[in-house]
Amino acid sequence: MAGTRVGWRVDLGCLDYAAAWELQKSLAVARSRGLIPDTLLFVEHPPTYTFGRRTRPEHLLVERSILEAEGIGVHLVDRGGDITYHGPGQMVGYPLFSLEGRPGGPSRYLRDLEEVLMLALASFGIAAERSPGLTGVWVSGAKVAAIGVRINARRVTTHGFALNIQTDLRPFQRIVPCGIRGKPVTSMREILGVAPSWGEVQDRVAEAFEGVFNLRLSPIDRLHLTGKVGRRE
Repeated sequence: MAGTRVGWRVDLGCLDYAAAWELQKSLAVARSRGLIPDTLLFVEHPPTYTFGRRTRPEHLLVERSILEAEGIGVHLVDRGGDITYHGPGQMVGYPLFSLEGRPGGPSRYLRDLEEVLMLALASFGIAAERSPGLTGVWVSGAKVAAIGVRINARRVTTHGFALNIQTDLRPFQRIVPCGIRGKPVTSMREILGVAPSWGEVQDRVAEAFEGVFNLRLSPIDRLHLTGKVGRRE
């Protein structure tokens, strides 16, 4: 397709949230400097709660000290949105994309991420949709994917989405997910009765990214990626 940009996709495997966040910061600087192309990271985190810029303290329904005593990570981060949970069986995607020259602002980018996830889920026979006035992707009124992003001054994106493949949903009961009361959380396994493989979901999500963002994503390994990362400012 004319004008198609070349980018990278990287499967980081299971990685601590703090390490992934530091990597994102470095990659955002490298992308801003033109040292790397648009890059999509896939990662699975150990049990972790993250608080976005709009999180209200009462949306954590247990004492933070209890989570820390259980070895569950708790992080205050610079993305938009409210509190969410990451854990095993959940695919987290971090696009380090430059939005320079792409029409629309943050709202358009959020809608594009929703479109990517809806297309990927549709390829598994899941009829996902948007919920008016809310960010994320929903199936029959239950959230299957959360989205929270940051766009820096150079229009490079960080943070991204969390898609529940076969996530244990019980940890969501300890928070008000994304600050939205009365809305359940679901997973692909709960919807389909069986969870598709990580690799299959990753391929479908990457293909949807390519279509929506007019990219061609080439898989590279983490070692190659970190060798290309410049020094952070």
